[in-house]
Amino acid sequence: MQTVLIVIHLLIVVALITVVLLQRSEGGALGMGGGAGGFFTGRGQANALTRTTAVLAALFFMTSLGLTILSTLTHPKKSIFETPAPASQQNAPAQSKGSVLDQLKQMEQNKAPSAPQAPEPAQAPPRSQ
Repeated sequence: MQTVLIVIHLLIVVALITVVLLQRSEGGALGMGGGAGGFFTGRGQANALTRTTAVLAALFFMTSLGLTILSTLTHPKKSIFETPAPASQQNAPAQSKGSVLDQLKQMEQNKAPSAPQAPEPAQAPPRSQ
């Protein structure tokens, strides 16, 4: 059902873009509808394109709402508050001592191993004369 609605939605989008581009613009920029001997007269063409644009815009709006409703029905709603906390936070100690900075320092001390010892410099071989 959702795929059918998406295809209809895309067809409406293409038709809406085409109808909007066919309309005569005030500045004459992208409008292609003009010229004598056409299918419609100038005023009749403007009214038909305006009505077509309004109908396509309403259909676009309805298919957008339909797609939104379908997506909410097929996927369960999730909330940040309902998801469980990560395991690292669940095992954290419940007691708090000191300020946040003190707790961070304590965590760093517990996490960091002792500092690695610097390697001893290599001794040069004795000089022979």
